[in-house]
Parts: sequence; structure tokens; C-alpha cells
Amino acid sequence: MGGGGAVKVDFEVGNDGVALITMSNPPVNALAVPIINSLKDRFEEAARRNDVKAIVLTGKGGRFCGGFDISVMQKVHQTGDATILPDVSVELVVNLIEDSKKPVVAAVQGLALGGGLELALGSHARVAAPRTQLGLPELTLGIIPGFGGTQRLPRVVGLSKGLEMMLTSKPISSEEGLKLGLVDVIVSPEELLKVSRQWALDIGERRKPWIRSLHRTDKLGSLSEARAVLNKARQHAKKTVPHLPQHQACIDVVEHGVVHGGYSGNLREAEVFKQLVLSDTSKGLIHVFFAQRTILKVPGVTDIGLKPRDVKKAAVIGGGLMGSGIATALILSNIRVILKEVNSEYLQKGIKTIQGNVNGLVSKGKLTKQKADGALSLLKGALDYTEFRDVDMVIEAVIENVSLKQTIFSDLEKICPPHCILASNTSTIDLNIIGEKTRSQYRIVGAHFFSPAHIMPLLEIVRTDKTSAQVILDLVTVGKIIKKSPVVVGNCTGFAVNRTFFPYSQSAHLLVNLGVDVFRIDRLISNFGLPMGPFQLQDLAGYGVAVAVAKEFAGSFADRIFKSPLVDLLIKGGRNGKNNGKGYYIYEKGSKPKPDPSVLAIIEESRRLCNIMPNGKPISVTDQEIVEMILFPVVNEACRVLEEGIVIRASDLDIASVLGMSFPNYRGGIVFWADLVGAKHIYTSLKKWAELYGNFFKPSRYLEERAIKGIPLSAPASSTARSKARL
Repeated sequence: MGGGGAVKVDFEVGNDGVALITMSNPPVNALAVPIINSLKDRFEEAARRNDVKAIVLTGKGGRFCGGFDISVMQKVHQTGDATILPDVSVELVVNLIEDSKKPVVAAVQGLALGGGLELALGSHARVAAPRTQLGLPELTLGIIPGFGGTQRLPRVVGLSKGLEMMLTSKPISSEEGLKLGLVDVIVSPEELLKVSRQWALDIGERRKPWIRSLHRTDKLGSLSEARAVLNKARQHAKKTVPHLPQHQACIDVVEHGVVHGGYSGNLREAEVFKQLVLSDTSKGLIHVFFAQRTILKVPGVTDIGLKPRDVKKAAVIGGGLMGSGIATALILSNIRVILKEVNSEYLQKGIKTIQGNVNGLVSKGKLTKQKADGALSLLKGALDYTEFRDVDMVIEAVIENVSLKQTIFSDLEKICPPHCILASNTSTIDLNIIGEKTRSQYRIVGAHFFSPAHIMPLLEIVRTDKTSAQVILDLVTVGKIIKKSPVVVGNCTGFAVNRTFFPYSQSAHLLVNLGVDVFRIDRLISNFGLPMGPFQLQDLAGYGVAVAVAKEFAGSFADRIFKSPLVDLLIKGGRNGKNNGKGYYIYEKGSKPKPDPSVLAIIEESRRLCNIMPNGKPISVTDQEIVEMILFPVVNEACRVLEEGIVIRASDLDIASVLGMSFPNYRGGIVFWADLVGAKHIYTSLKKWAELYGNFFKPSRYLEERAIKGIPLSAPASSTARSKARL
């Protein structure tokens, strides 16, 4: 949050005796420390001045306030010093606003989120413009509201609704706020200040009620009723977010206020807020918050004055699962699409899939029927290249076949206009090889989507040494338009995400062949925070994918792979995971996957063929060791990706791991988590396992250097590091 422009708080007193206090910190009037200090000064001035009868608090530029400036918390994480956080809750919101001898009205429009809504809650009334967003999203950052929100919101909207708003972090509209009593009146933006001024004067003259939210108890219910609501929320949080401490902490702080009163609750809130800011969860979530914004800064691309070109019409070649998903994402964002297939049967199938994707969003209530019809009207099928003469971008999404892709790109170069971006959705094949037979390699780029492409948020933009800055910028812009997070990466087998995570399933297979229970591994990885374990994931993707990917990585990284016979044995036994309902788990319609005991005989056969158990007996490992043996090889490969300059920054790999591989966001991404664990521990563990179980675990040079020198893995690589990403 925060941004450019004048950071200040304006103060002016009208002829009516109302002081107008206006926060200005574009784009969202974030509460940076200078803004908070100025607000204190302005409210003290208003209290002192005899010509001030009442106060209206508002924000500049059509937005009230987007909340506390998160970069301050980032600074706390970098320094470990929580004292740089200002004490706002009591000093500003209680003493100066809520307990002011002069009435304060918040004139709210655009958004009032986090600290912004808390300032408004401390005021004696809230006048809002239509469709204003109101919410307390702090829990998404691993913290709780810290300006009194845990105490006032439940008192104003009721305990159940207040808890729901905080625990889900979902904002509500001012229209819903009016029904709940969070907003006193909704007026047009033009009338906002006029009505707010009058409302403030009316409170002063006792024509309207003077309400201090912290003193209210009418919506909390009796103590036993309140406790029942709190316990229900506690159980729900335990079930849905077992790893996140901020949810239980929030409920505890609300309960403290219900039992001991709002003022005491405020003091407890401030104390717990400061503890949570220093937690690993908050560090991880705030790191991800900033990492997501940093990916859009690409040296030599976004900083050289280029302007993105419009992409109004695109073509997608291949209507399979990926192609139809990509086409769906494009038409949903108002980009016309030509879907090309080799015959009319495949084309109709692709179009049907796209229609199903779009209509599925309608049935889930995520899209109106009108918008769905509008999106589908942008789609057109084709069996040849006639329609490609005026396209701005082509994305090839055919099977992973080198000569087929080369032929396609050679044809595209002749037919498409010179400005057209030529992109491939390949997940494994080197782009230099794909573009080998063309003369326009400057416009060949990877647009690697993750399946399902219209839902998964990551877009890996893969550049070669020849890809032009303009093409990269254009594709980054398309990524933003279609609501993806675009991460620019270098060209290598597997690119950044699949390359980093290729050891993930291999280490799981290695452990199974060393005698560790397959279902124990999945359970522990789920407990760590991934949506499912490596074996259930393999069931979901189908074994064909596992075989194809393993072959690709075996060719490129022969020195550090583990070959397991297990998948081949499963296929031989007629299994193909979820696709045919038989895998490591049993898949029955309408019920959760259940471990399949009959798979154990196949696992035994795999262990016999592998013959790597020491003295023929299963190894004895702790739960923590299992998680580390699966994830430390991933960290090790991430180190190589960093050393080779495949990503611009370590934080780019973090965000890619969160969005592409569902690595838990509250752990901050793969490299951030590794730094919390410590390079030294990772290095010594891998070294020990390499001696016991072979080269698969051998620590990379980058990891070894960092561990010995005590340098974080995320610290920028030295200038001598080889860079494939032309940085």
C-alpha cells in the first residue's frame, strides 16, 4: 500500500464551524506513520480551537482509506523491532476520536479497509457513498486488527457478523453495512461532505445520537450466548485453518473484550497484535504480499520507457484441456479468440469444453448469464490459418512434440502480422528448439499456464536470449488483463516452477522404497500445508504425466534423479489414479478418496525391485524428517535455479511456488521458508542423506556456499553468477 503523491493530512475549518480533516496518501490513502502522526496533531488542534464545533474525517481522491501501511510491518520483520509500530488504538482512536468532546463523523467512499474502517468505527457516525467497500482483512497478513477493530466491529454489527467479517477477511458493501448498522446513511458522492458536516453538527446539538462504539453492548448478547458464538467460531477455525494462529488469537481477543469490557479488550488487542507481527506466519504472508507486487518489475523491460501494445484478438492452437482453458481465460477478459484444431470433431469438443468452463462459473454464481454470453460471443473456431492474418498474439497449446511445434511456428511466422506475439504453452521443451526454424525468434516466448488454465493464477512467461523486451512487456500486460500473476523466467528444462519441484515426487518415491508408509507421507505433507500429498497429487494428474515428466528431467538432470519402478508397476496393474478410480487411493463418487490397501502389494514389489532398504529393513524416521526429506531436495533445486539466474529474484520463485504449486502462502514460498529453516540445517541434512542414500540428496554448490558463509538463500547472487535470464 502507499504510493506516490503528496503524503499529508489537510485541515480546514468552514464557516459552519466544522473542521474537515482529509487524509492524502495516493493511491489508497494508506496510514503511513507520518499520516498517523499528522492525524493526531489535527485532532488535537480541532479539540483546542474554539471555532471548531464538530469534525468530519475523510480521504482524498474518492477513497477514504485502504488501511495501515504494510511496508511498516515489513520493516519490523527486517529489523525485528516492533517498537516502530505506532500505538494507534488507544492514543488516536480512543482518546482523540472516540472520546473527543466534539462530534466526529467519518465521510466514507471508495474503500474503508483495515485501519481505515477502524478509524471510521471510532467516529460517532458513518456517512457513506454507494458501493463503498468496508472490511477488516488483517488476518490475510497473519495479524489481527490493531486499531480497535476486534472490539468495535462486533459491537456495531453483532458478534456473529463481526467475527465472520474478520475471520474471512471479506469486505462488505456500504449497502449491506447500512442494514447492519455499520453505516448510518448512504448518500451520493456529491452530497457526501455536505451531509456529513450537517450530521456532525446535528450530533453536537443532540438532534442525532452521539454513539461511542466501544461502550455499546446491545449487540453482544448475554455472556453465555456470546460464548456459544465464540466457541462455534473457534471450532470452525480449527477445522478450516488449523495452521494459522491469527484466527484463534482474534477470537480470544474478542472474547477478552466481551468479558472484561471494550477498553480492556483494546489493550489486549494491541499486545497480541505486536506478538503476531513478529510471528513466522505474518512474516510469510507479508513477504508474499510484497512478492506478488514485485513480479511486475522486470529489469530491462518495465523500466526502459516501453509502452505495452494492445492485444485485442488472439489465437489458440489446440483445443485440449490446456488450450480450452487458455481460451476461456482470454474471452472472460474481453479478448477475441480464434480456436484452431486439426478437425471439426476436435474443434467442437474444444468449444464445448470452453462453454462448460464459462457456464460452470455461472452456476457457481461467479459470473452473470449476460457476461457469460458476452464472453462466448468472442469465441470463433477455425480449421486453418485464414483468420490469423490480423491476430495480435498466438498461443500454441498442442502436444509436447518438437517437430510438430517447429512446423507450427514456421507456418505462423509466414501468416501472422509482424507485430504478433508467438507464444508456446510448452511445459518442458526448450523454446530455442521450438523457434529454431524461424527467423523471428525475437517474438517467440513461453506462456506457460498451469492447469486448469482459466482458474490457476500463475502465468510463467519464459524468455529466451532472443525474446524482445516489447514482447515480454506485452505478455506481462496480457497476464494482468486476464487476472493472472505473470512471473518472467529464463529458459531451461521445466523453467522455474516445474524445474524447482521435480525432486518433490522423486523424494517421496525414494522414501517409499526405503520403507516409509505412502499414506503417512501424504498425511504429513498435507499437515505441512500443501493441499494434498505427492501420491494423491500423482493420482489426480494421472500416471501418464508422471512418466512423461520423469523422462524429460532424467534427460536433463541425470546426475540427480531417483528412478522408481512404482508408477510403471501401477500402470501394469491397470491403475491410472483418479482417471479410472484406482490408484494409491480408491475414488468413489460423492466420497473423499480413501487409502487403497490393495496398493501395498504393488509397493512391496517396487521395494523388492529397488532393493535400497538398509539391511532389507525399512528406515526409521520422524515425522519432521519425512517432511524435510521431501522438501529439502526441492530447496536444493531452487538454489540451482537461483544460481543460474532463471528467476530475477528469489521472491519471484516464492510467489511462483505459492501460485503454481500451492506451497502454503503463510510459509512465504519455498525460498523464504528455507531461510526461516536455515541454510545450514538444510545443507547438513542433505549431506548426511547423500552419504546414506546416494547422489539424489547431494547439496548444490550454491547451498553449500550460503550455508558455510551464513548468507540467506534469498540474498541476490553475485554478479559472476551465470544468468540465463539476461539480467
